[in-house]
Amino acid sequence: MMLPKPRLLLITDRHQAGRPLPEVVDAACAAGVRWVSFRDKDLPSGERRAMARQVVKAGHAHNATVTLHGDLATAEAARADGVHVEPGTSPGAVRQILGDVLIGASVHSWEEAERAQDDGADYVTISPIYETPSKPGYGPPIGLDILGDFCSALRIPVVALGGITPANAAHCLNAGASAVAVMGEVMRAQDTAATTKQYLYALDADV
Repeated sequence: MMLPKPRLLLITDRHQAGRPLPEVVDAACAAGVRWVSFRDKDLPSGERRAMARQVVKAGHAHNATVTLHGDLATAEAARADGVHVEPGTSPGAVRQILGDVLIGASVHSWEEAERAQDDGADYVTISPIYETPSKPGYGPPIGLDILGDFCSALRIPVVALGGITPANAAHCLNAGASAVAVMGEVMRAQDTAATTKQYLYALDADV
């Protein structure tokens, strides 16, 4: 399955957002984002379903693809366009339940990446590429050289994640990444649209 374009994935984090999450998503999509993944896994199930529906609605208003981290029941209830799974969850098993949707997997090692690829993931996120406060606990940044190794060795698209800024986003694409993922820089931005457009310009998107 083809990844959405432009090649920018916005991952949500309401804790870093300066205003309600659906408003941030709406502003980012109005500025040109066409792929959003609703993360926010710490919400109680009922609140998470309600928030997911709002985020999906905000994204769909701009014809954006909206995926959801984990929790298949919430993904179905919110009518999300796909699911992003953590290591230990089978992309193939998810596809048997949800069918022809976009399924990605977070990986932090070659073994996890190969397993996700062989199990039918449409893409993987590799992280952290650079230093970032949003991805603690995953060891030191892997850098562009190792990112390039993953991109060369895998048959499925690689999305670079972790410390991606407008200044270094294009470097990740040049290393072979099919897209870049951002969280904090857009979530924290006082001007969501302006920050989003900085990323899109850096990625040579038509904005």
